[in-house]
Amino acid sequence: MSYQRSSQFVSRRQQNWSRNQNTVAFVSSVKLGPVAHTVLVALMITVLGLIYLTQATRATGYDYAAQKIDSQIADLNNQKSDLEVENARLTALETVKNSSVATTMTAPTSTQYVSQ
Repeated sequence: MSYQRSSQFVSRRQQNWSRNQNTVAFVSSVKLGPVAHTVLVALMITVLGLIYLTQATRATGYDYAAQKIDSQIADLNNQKSDLEVENARLTALETVKNSSVATTMTAPTSTQYVSQ
């Protein structure tokens, strides 16, 4: 009759545990093969890729919003220039009416209207 130790039990003397160290060693019963490791690595890469894509599309969404605001700014600048031209046209009549030449003009003495 021979005595063999199991792989899960290791005596305390063989490990040379010193003071204040854990004496319990956990041995996992689940062993993963090379295919499982490959699948796990591929899964992690896929998850990281999806996280990257969500961040990239979020930045693109901000770019579209900024482009929309830029186009609104350009439209408002065009409106401003049109309003400046109209303001200049309307104030030009006032300046002509209030000019020194217009103030020295006199009203006509007699006016006649054509009757039909």
